[in-house]
Amino acid sequence: MYKRREFIKMGAGALAGLTLFFGSLFSSVQWVFAEVQRTILPKGTKRESLVSKDPKKLDTRNLDLTDLKDFRTMGITDHVVNIDEWRLEISGDVKNQIKLTYPEILSFPSHEKKVLLICPGVFANHGRWKGIDMRALLEKAGAEEDVKRITFSGPKGSYAKTETFPGEDVLSGKVFLAYEVNGKPLPRKHGFPLRIVAEDYYGDDWVKYVYKMTLEKS
Repeated sequence: MYKRREFIKMGAGALAGLTLFFGSLFSSVQWVFAEVQRTILPKGTKRESLVSKDPKKLDTRNLDLTDLKDFRTMGITDHVVNIDEWRLEISGDVKNQIKLTYPEILSFPSHEKKVLLICPGVFANHGRWKGIDMRALLEKAGAEEDVKRITFSGPKGSYAKTETFPGEDVLSGKVFLAYEVNGKPLPRKHGFPLRIVAEDYYGDDWVKYVYKMTLEKS
């Protein structure tokens, strides 16, 4: 009877191990398959041909950057920010609810990435965006690793807009706050002082003139 119980326990342990192994393997295969599904755009691709594409399905490694003078934009373009009074507010499920000045924002470790912005059926901009290392920012606020959602708001006033992203997309740097584009400070019409850059999301999610972040753990 003792040997039988031991055999059953060993069998259950082996089955659990196999389940864990194949579960991890299946997740890895899913990730690789998703990456394979992206279409690699050849160098010289005209951005006008991308306006009806899904950014999640495009590999833009060869895509030329859009000259900043040719960048098109959407939504409000003339919001004025008094940078001496402006603050980035971080609240919600954090240990430290903080307000940061623009110089304090610039002092954080930076994150830079080429990301394609598509406004469906209208335009496509491919820019080199530079902004805040979001993990460092969230650590400053005392955010937990299990943050589920982060909501960004901007600008203040009657044109206020909010968008919510999964916490994992922000922590991974897929979604971040940018203050430069193509090596230049973010122009006013593109959301100065901070705007969302959201890889694989359509441009309507890229909130401009961001002044507030709200974190949720549940």
